[in-house]
Amino acid sequence: MAKSKPFLTDIKTLRRRARQHIERGAVTEGYGANLKTVIRLLNEALATEIVCVLRYKRHYYMAAGINAPVAAAEFLQHATDEQGHADQIAQRIVQLGGAPDFSPEGLLTRSHAEYVEGGSLKEMIEEDLVAERIAIDSYREMIQYLGNDDSTTRRLMETILSMEEEHADDLLNLIEQM
Repeated sequence: MAKSKPFLTDIKTLRRRARQHIERGAVTEGYGANLKTVIRLLNEALATEIVCVLRYKRHYYMAAGINAPVAAAEFLQHATDEQGHADQIAQRIVQLGGAPDFSPEGLLTRSHAEYVEGGSLKEMIEEDLVAERIAIDSYREMIQYLGNDDSTTRRLMETILSMEEEHADDLLNLIEQM
């Protein structure tokens, strides 16, 4: 008969470990991911979200044509959502003891998505859809990388991924309506 493994570490050990390295805040001994890599990945995701906010805002103001009011409303909602994602990611970086990189210098090189203005309303929507598809793939890879080593960051990125997939569907619907 196999020996049963205890569900939790004994309470004395948990208490002792909690007092060690308290300057690390939420990052305890049980944190399994490479912290430096996770913070780098999160800063890349932060840059991606910031670039998306900027692109969506431009598209909101530049939308023109018969379908412009519907598309502009979608652009504005997506810009707001992406700003929320950026805020959540920045908060998680700080929680992990890192510093969120909001510097405009190098923003496009850190971002997975590109900043493409688009000439027509259709081109704007298509460029936004391409950017969402890039975010979907890169966030999915981040989630796979994190696995069970950082479940909090993984869950955050899963929630954001879900919204990015919703944005892609919204944009595809806009294209189909044109």
